[in-house]
Amino acid sequence: MNYSAHETAVIDPGCSIGEGTKIWHFSHIMPNARLGKNCNIGQNVVVSPDVILGSNVKVQNNVSIYTGVVCEDDVFLGPSMVFTNVINPRSHVIRRDQYAVTLVRKGASIGANATIVCGNEIGAFALIGAGSVITKPVPAYALIVGNPGRQIGWVSEHGHRLEFDDQNRAKCVETGQLYTLENNQVKRIA
Repeated sequence: MNYSAHETAVIDPGCSIGEGTKIWHFSHIMPNARLGKNCNIGQNVVVSPDVILGSNVKVQNNVSIYTGVVCEDDVFLGPSMVFTNVINPRSHVIRRDQYAVTLVRKGASIGANATIVCGNEIGAFALIGAGSVITKPVPAYALIVGNPGRQIGWVSEHGHRLEFDDQNRAKCVETGQLYTLENNQVKRIA
């Protein structure tokens, strides 16, 4: 076993867990889930069947990751945030064949208590504020807050607000990385 799991964690047969991953108290990794290297799965987390987590994904306590969710490398899932996987759930209607795919791109962060409605893509390095409800796709580097979520700006790969000049260029205050804004899309240029 090249990962570590607390004795109270439940790891079902058929899942794949990468080297260096840590799984904490009372978490459940279900069949056919795939976790990359160096992930950190907090306390009381459920990773449903067929979920895919890239490497270095940080999942905080009390998060449910339902079938249909794919998180690329370096994603952060804040405490008690939740994904949905069916648009119109009903207890008496079985819709297991209708799970929608939700894709969280590399480096995106989702704040505590946020809700991600299924079928949406969260762009690379986007930052979803605590308590936000995401009902539509989120562009890369977008800063989203509120219910429903609305974009209030852009952030760098290190999570700092980007202030664009009259030439549509911005610099990360922490790293000095440069970004450009063209056609409502942010790209890192250096």
